[in-house]
Amino acid sequence: MARIHELNSDGSVKRNFKGVKYAIIAVIALVIAGSSLTIVPAGNTGVVLTMGKVSATSFQEGAHFKIPFVQTVENMSNKIQVYETPASAVSKDLQTVSSTLAVNYRLVSDKSADMYKNVGLDYQTILITPVVQECFKSATANYTAEQLITERQTVADDVKTALESKLKDYGIYIEKFNIVNFDFSTEFNNAIEAKQVAEQNLLKTKTEQEQAIVIANAEAEKKVIAAKAEAEAIMAEAQANADANELLEKSLTPKVIAYQQIQKWNGVLPKVTGSDNGMLVNIDLDDIESSPTYTAPQYTPEVVPETEDFIE
Repeated sequence: MARIHELNSDGSVKRNFKGVKYAIIAVIALVIAGSSLTIVPAGNTGVVLTMGKVSATSFQEGAHFKIPFVQTVENMSNKIQVYETPASAVSKDLQTVSSTLAVNYRLVSDKSADMYKNVGLDYQTILITPVVQECFKSATANYTAEQLITERQTVADDVKTALESKLKDYGIYIEKFNIVNFDFSTEFNNAIEAKQVAEQNLLKTKTEQEQAIVIANAEAEKKVIAAKAEAEAIMAEAQANADANELLEKSLTPKVIAYQQIQKWNGVLPKVTGSDNGMLVNIDLDDIESSPTYTAPQYTPEVVPETEDFIE
């Protein structure tokens, strides 16, 4: 079938641009629609700029419509961020302290627009860096070098408190503050090492002395126990002997003693006897007769009366 073309006045074929127009309109519509839609990533706040001016309303995470070619959106992260920096300060006893600091912080969502308006996107460099240095120097000046080592957590808490006080009005929340390490001068490190060695030696000496005292007390107690046991044994033996003597004394009647004397006598008269005052007296007849002072007794016959007279 023959196609009929519309001719222009000069006789040329008249072209139809309606399809092109529609296509252009569709493309423009897509561009406008694309410019009207914005997506705020998770953990971010969309700061709305209207012709470069910060709007009072911000976009939370998700899809939002904006005025195309008039409004733009700047995403401000509200996630926890880590800021690590070297720092140096002077302690209370004028020791130079070098350290590495780590700050975990995040930007509060409600303050994102004010942060963008007043500070900008590089708020870490503008705000956090100088404040961290200042707070660290201020806190360190309150402690001696030795205290900085022994009370590190306390120092870190002081710095964190100071940071929160200075940065909360900007909408920066300090999650955590850490002092990664402390480093001092070589002279101070040597002095600390010498002090630790001296303390260890002192502790060792004290421990040895305490052990010696314990051993000495144990030995003394052992001797006391042994002496007490020996004394008790002697007392027991003496008591036993006393009980035996008492029992023997009760059993020695005059008859028993006489019997024992008879059993033990060998037929020889005793040469020594005792007196009432406890002295021993020699009664050996041979010694007595040979003595120059001895006089033999004279025998005088006894007169016996006559029988008759006696009978009378």
